[in-house]
Amino acid sequence: MKTVNHLLKITVILMVLIAPATLVEGKKEFSARAENKASRLAFHAADAIKHIINYKVSVAAANSSVEMQSMLKAIARRSEQRRVMNVAMAIYNEMSLADSGLSEKAFEYAWVGYIKLQKTGKLHNTNVLSICDFSQSSANQRMYVIDVRNRRLLYRTYVAHGINSGEEFANSFSNTDESCKSSLGFYVTSTTYYGSNGLSLRINGLDRGFNDHAARRSIVIHGASYVSQRILHKYGVMGTTFGCPAIPTEMTEQIIPTVKNGSCFFIYFPSKKYIAQSTVLNS
Repeated sequence: MKTVNHLLKITVILMVLIAPATLVEGKKEFSARAENKASRLAFHAADAIKHIINYKVSVAAANSSVEMQSMLKAIARRSEQRRVMNVAMAIYNEMSLADSGLSEKAFEYAWVGYIKLQKTGKLHNTNVLSICDFSQSSANQRMYVIDVRNRRLLYRTYVAHGINSGEEFANSFSNTDESCKSSLGFYVTSTTYYGSNGLSLRINGLDRGFNDHAARRSIVIHGASYVSQRILHKYGVMGTTFGCPAIPTEMTEQIIPTVKNGSCFFIYFPSKKYIAQSTVLNS
């Protein structure tokens, strides 16, 4: 019995002595595992951060590339605009259009629109450019038909504006049905027909919000007896229309066949709203 008790005592003493060492080793092992895990986590975190940085750099580079392309396109557009304006001024001066009363701005904007419509394939008759300069009095011959290729002024004549656009000067414009007002902007000429005003020419408005209702409003180029020097001398003002750009009756057989079937026809007025919002000029 004493022997057994003695053995038990020895066993307990050994366990007490061995336990701290075991705990220390276990703690070391646990600590090593924790360090390994922390190391692995740190590695993965660093890797993730690297991927995030690379992604942000690539996105920034892509955005920078898009911005650069956009900037280059804007520069190209401005350069092209300046080139077109320079050509317009050269033609304006070469043809001495200032002497005929045509506004410099009217011709510049007309030329810009003509070039844009030509490039987009809207024009089938690119030989002529017609301009109604409504910044002038209706007592002036303010419609100009220009031979683009040969740089010649083919016709200059009177043109009436809508009865509700003004008396001597047009200063109010509309795209609304039954407004009896003229509509600003670019048109492309269409086909001819004979109506109550004789030979007439259909025109289609290309400036959204300004003249794109022209066809349904029956806005056409036609001759009118009240657009003449006789009426001007008799009443002191030129006759007006329901919105059509009417010309002297004796000029219809010359002008309409020249400008029909897809040429550019432009009605100008120095309207800041129109210049800023024209779908043709700002396309």
